[in-house]
Amino acid sequence: MSAALKSVAGGGSPSPRHFLELMDLDAATLRRMLDLGVQAKRGQVPGKPLAGKSVALIFEKPSTRTRVSFEVGIRQLGGDAIVLSSKDMQLGRGETPADTARVLSRYADAIMLRTDNVAKIRELAEHATIPVINGLTDVSHPCQLMADIMTFEEHRGPIAGQVVAWTGDGNNVAQSFIQAAARFGFTLRLATPPELAPPGALIAWARAEGAKIELTTDPHAAVAGARCVVTDTWVSMSDETAQEKLNRHNLLAPYQVNDALLKHAAPDAIVMHCLPAHRGEEITDAVMDGPQSVVFDEAENRLHAQKGVLLWALGLA
Repeated sequence: MSAALKSVAGGGSPSPRHFLELMDLDAATLRRMLDLGVQAKRGQVPGKPLAGKSVALIFEKPSTRTRVSFEVGIRQLGGDAIVLSSKDMQLGRGETPADTARVLSRYADAIMLRTDNVAKIRELAEHATIPVINGLTDVSHPCQLMADIMTFEEHRGPIAGQVVAWTGDGNNVAQSFIQAAARFGFTLRLATPPELAPPGALIAWARAEGAKIELTTDPHAAVAGARCVVTDTWVSMSDETAQEKLNRHNLLAPYQVNDALLKHAAPDAIVMHCLPAHRGEEITDAVMDGPQSVVFDEAENRLHAQKGVLLWALGLA
């Protein structure tokens, strides 16, 4: 019987363990999830802990890695994935997230939502009696960051005390990196055009939490001596006009991750990109396919890191 059904039957249940933002959780909790993900990757999670459980995966934005990694991970853990798009649901035809949450809480054991609208996932979580997992919003991508931390530590050891450089748009992934710096104890240098800088309020929050955040408009300064260089696509999946896209490309052209930029990083620096990549724009083929790239290890680790998130959220380990 699911937690939701137990509650309906009168047994009661604790508040659900949502995974919405890294900033909502303490460092020890996030580290526990990562440890569970590493154990899952090593085959050290016994049995099929999700047996008899169903997870609703809702996609309002296109997805390759999020969909496949969640669906495969749930099945490898013994559960069932119910994949839904906005075309499949009344959520895409005017039903409120609150009502959707109340209904899905009666059917499933957890919900993952990938959406543009952060308000939508917050409303979903407020009214759900089962865990809600953020598969991406317009302001964050916490599952990606769990995979990124896992990948760094596989290749270069503990991330605490290291320097990570971001070059490009101060987008949702950059904003999750800011949260991660506060929780995992690394220095984050962000090089962005002034027009595309991350929110000042988020920077202030991270610094108040003790994070070392350095802001610059110079990608060479950001990358200098860094052990990890990160970028992301310059154009999101939102409906920008052709002129807006051109303006963004013009602003971001100096922030491309290429061989010349990498020469300023530490000799053993690794390069990350959450994908999909627009090769020749934010990153060159030579870097993406080069010896310093861990891009596809990073993509694989979405599978394992999200297993850790699921196991924690469902209280199974």
